[in-house]
Amino acid sequence: MVLVAVSGGRDSMYLAEKVRREGGPFAVAHCNFTLRGDDSDADEAFVRNWALSCGVTCHVRRFDTEAFAASEGLSIEMAARRLRYRWFGELCREHGYEAVLTAHHADDNAETFFLNLLRGTGVKGLCGMQEESFLPDPEFADIPLRRPLLRMTREEIDTAVREAGIPFREDRTNAENAFRRNKLRNRVFPLLREINPSFESTLAENMERLRMVSDIADDYFAERVDRVWDGRRIDTALLQTFPHWEYILYRILDSEGLSAPLAAQAAEIVRSGRSGKRVGCFVSAAGRLVREEAVEEPRITVAEEPWEPGRPPVMPEGVLIVDADKVHGELVPDRWCAGDWIRPLGMRGRKKLQDWFKDRHFSLMDKKRAVIVRDSGLADPHHVVAVAGHTIDDAYRIGSDTRRVLKITTFSARGWHPGLH
Repeated sequence: MVLVAVSGGRDSMYLAEKVRREGGPFAVAHCNFTLRGDDSDADEAFVRNWALSCGVTCHVRRFDTEAFAASEGLSIEMAARRLRYRWFGELCREHGYEAVLTAHHADDNAETFFLNLLRGTGVKGLCGMQEESFLPDPEFADIPLRRPLLRMTREEIDTAVREAGIPFREDRTNAENAFRRNKLRNRVFPLLREINPSFESTLAENMERLRMVSDIADDYFAERVDRVWDGRRIDTALLQTFPHWEYILYRILDSEGLSAPLAAQAAEIVRSGRSGKRVGCFVSAAGRLVREEAVEEPRITVAEEPWEPGRPPVMPEGVLIVDADKVHGELVPDRWCAGDWIRPLGMRGRKKLQDWFKDRHFSLMDKKRAVIVRDSGLADPHHVVAVAGHTIDDAYRIGSDTRRVLKITTFSARGWHPGLH
């Protein structure tokens, strides 16, 4: 039995009807992101009624997307994406659904290609979506994600919907150009179709070829990385004996959170053998890449304060608050280590802190100097209460019955902190 993601729009309703008419067992999941007021609620009602008329199980979840985006420092689009796939994974675990089906089509794939190209990406980001992959959430990465419509264009879906008389809800924001994806869809793609009427299929063929190139690059990297990288040190002397060593270096530094410009500077440092102050790297006499910087090392203080029930949990920058009665022991500052995890605000499932760092583009030094707050009374020492100055675990959030809080204040003191050696 599969789970079909249904927004109520033209594409997802075509997919839902297609799955229904094929006769296999399925359920639907609808996300109400509460971003469009009455229109969002009308979409929810439409999907509920359609599922009821078809005798199909319908799961609905309402999200405070704007609050989650603000708490996590994400765009609305990225916040909605994260909430959606996390919930789909939870539904599959709870009800035993074998896969999630979404209505992504060829135009969506083209939009993703150009968005990744414009924001800057490696070859992998230009490969587009695949018909068969897995949920993009670390906790549910074993659950298949299928896109049965990926080879169909939006025009082909429009035609099929009209001919079959399939009902759907029109999202009025699709005609607005506030989002980058809409600008591509409404302004850029019509021009590309004037140049090449079948540009979507041409682009899809090119993305498939790029995927082949990406697979070759992955194999090349996997065969050599362990010979030059032990998780802490890069043997730059051996590294430079490999063809395309700059790519191997880029992949290693990218996995450690260095941005592409800093990785390029590191490559120049390796090439020249000189120190690089901006990157905080130099090549030692032993021929190894060394990263060591003077940093602002954060410190924290924890103070208990009374709390007025119903008061909104808004605090100055650098200050976090947790419900004191939800703390099992004492709050203890520490450094991040492998295995640490947190439940992001507004979400049920856990997330590895390494992935949380990566989502926020933390550099290696950012991760090294981050202050992790732990609860000494927890059985799992890797369950993190807070990342000082950034976020808290959802289990410690302020509630309507909160009477006491612990205020975690972050400040800096100049210090010397070792990075990657």
